[in-house]
Amino acid sequence: MKTIAKLLCGAAFAAVAIAPASAKDLNKVGISVGLLGNPFFVATIKGIEDAAKKINPKVEVTSVSADYDLNKQVSQVDSFIAAGVDVIMLNAVDAKAIAPAVKKAQAAGIIVAAFDVSAPGADVTVMTNNVKAGEEACQYLVDHTGGKGDYVILNGPASSSILERVKGCKNVLSQHADIKILSDDQNAEGSRDGGLKVFQSLLTRFDKIDAVFAINDPTAIGAQLAAKQLNRSEFIFTAVDGAPDIEKELSSGTSMIKASASQDPYVMAGQSLTMAAELLAGKKPAEPTVLLDPKLITAENLKDYKGWTAAR
Repeated sequence: MKTIAKLLCGAAFAAVAIAPASAKDLNKVGISVGLLGNPFFVATIKGIEDAAKKINPKVEVTSVSADYDLNKQVSQVDSFIAAGVDVIMLNAVDAKAIAPAVKKAQAAGIIVAAFDVSAPGADVTVMTNNVKAGEEACQYLVDHTGGKGDYVILNGPASSSILERVKGCKNVLSQHADIKILSDDQNAEGSRDGGLKVFQSLLTRFDKIDAVFAINDPTAIGAQLAAKQLNRSEFIFTAVDGAPDIEKELSSGTSMIKASASQDPYVMAGQSLTMAAELLAGKKPAEPTVLLDPKLITAENLKDYKGWTAAR
């Protein structure tokens, strides 16, 4: 009997030794986004806050803007670690260089959830299928220029989402020998001001442009302003986002911006938070990475589009 008792006791200790760490409650969430001035990120923060409060109405959520500055974002992650957050919601401003910060947070027992863009080693990731978004936006350009002409790609920060959009666009353009890419390496910073400045420069360099792909809506809007200031209107734009300002452009009937591959930032970020909270509670997701399909919106289908500011 003593032998059996010892065996049972040993088994009990072994069970304790291999038991998973106890589940945690969601009490503190830290959010770092690329640029708070972009309505896209305002919608992501709202999605995270709403999803978090469904889990714990008293949850503490802190959101900060990295302003597309890697060093600033790394410092923000350090601050979240010091604050003892349970989950860091990360919109990585650099698809590769953020990796050490992710590892540091995880070593402190924090779940790192990526949204909109990937982050190396993140526990969960939810983002738009950005390759497909780039393909859809640039296919529209091809279809409306007869598969030929001089193209410009207004690039942006080196986040995974932007790199993938440009990749998708080039996937389409490379199939047409009569399309020439005049410029594809100018960083317009994903902003109106950046789009304005970069496209002003490109317009002075090139006398003829047929089509422009902007990596997001703010870039396209800024670039269109540059075109108007210089009395240039021989080209059309497409972009990615489906932002409220683009809805206005598409409905105006006079815009040079003709289409945008839309995202749903509210759903995307909220789903990433929900997956992170489930992981925190000890439930492993079936798939750690989820890609959401974009939808190309134009003046013709705008009436059917549920935009970022729609009631949820």
